[in-house]
Amino acid sequence: QVQLVESGGGSVQTGGSLTLSCAASGRTDTVAAMGWFRQAPGKEREFVATISWRGTYEYSADTVKGRFTISRDNAKNMGHLQMNSLKPEDTAVYYCAANYKGTSSFPTTYDVWGQGTQVTVSS
Repeated sequence: QVQLVESGGGSVQTGGSLTLSCAASGRTDTVAAMGWFRQAPGKEREFVATISWRGTYEYSADTVKGRFTISRDNAKNMGHLQMNSLKPEDTAVYYCAANYKGTSSFPTTYDVWGQGTQVTVSS
């Protein structure tokens, strides 16, 4: 089993930047991909970005493309989400998740979830 712990959330103003990190532990050799999702109050969990754990394949949602960058550091078993040009509509709890099968934009395909970290963007 894999365990995930997010960090790096906080409050910023519009146009600001934050970097979220996700520390993976346990059976990280079973992880095929890492994804980032977010959930705002009263809304469904939304796909943000995903990256293959060992390769270079990655993709992100159109709403964040060009502003957010997903990456991972296998040596440190860490995933990161660099968020630039933040907007109020980016306000949400952000979750990282591990997928044992591969990259996916569907949250139901992910096997392990972190506890989430709050990101608040004020105008």
